[in-house]
Amino acid sequence: MNKASVVVYGADIVCASCVNAPTSRNTFDWLQPLLKRKYPEISFEFTYIDIEKDTENLTDHDQQFIERIQEDELFYPLVTINDEYVADGYIQLNTLTKFMDQFG
Repeated sequence: MNKASVVVYGADIVCASCVNAPTSRNTFDWLQPLLKRKYPEISFEFTYIDIEKDTENLTDHDQQFIERIQEDELFYPLVTINDEYVADGYIQLNTLTKFMDQFG
């Protein structure tokens, strides 16, 4: 994997079941330098999608994740890498690195 598209789906309000967790935007801001530093050989593209505001021009794939969050199947922030679900709710580094190492 030489390229990785990282998408964080989130909202301004902290998820109700994610008390004391960072906001979606903070998670997005934290992920970028962290992944770039840990995997310098990979070219990352980062996208933040606000599930309440960014509702136009989304792919069906993005729309499906947003619907699953709105139906409480998944929590936000939700992280996908190359369109694959990685983690949701309280995002932890070991979950992300385990995913990256599998495909690295």
